[in-house]
Amino acid sequence: MRLPHHGAGQTVLAEINITPMVDVMLVLLIIFMVTAPMLQQGVDVDLPEVNASSVASTDEDLVLSIHKDGQLYLGKDAKTSFSIISIEDKLNAIFANKQKKELYLRADKDVPYGFVVKVMALCQKAGVERVGMITVPEDKEQK
Repeated sequence: MRLPHHGAGQTVLAEINITPMVDVMLVLLIIFMVTAPMLQQGVDVDLPEVNASSVASTDEDLVLSIHKDGQLYLGKDAKTSFSIISIEDKLNAIFANKQKKELYLRADKDVPYGFVVKVMALCQKAGVERVGMITVPEDKEQK
């Protein structure tokens, strides 16, 4: 029995060519590096420490209240309500010339979490740098 003849001076190449695999891996690496920063979205909120104490408020502090029906109220004015569409323009006008760009958010407990996050994102878009959450202590809530 004779082995097949490959011609004069020809040998069989028994190595695996890994160049195409390296090319594919580099392309995938570049794709993941480009898309990873796009996956991270959110609203920056300064979370309180474990022992959170009450914050001293002044008359200058702006409070945005969210009613359970989705209406938004600014400050102590309970007569003028805003929708989620119109509040951005109002906040832009308020915070355009302010040095202290803080807002306190007071939301009804029946308001969906997603709606509160939308409002917080609008606040951030309007130039608010810090958002504080107003809550009721647990012992007062049960009454």
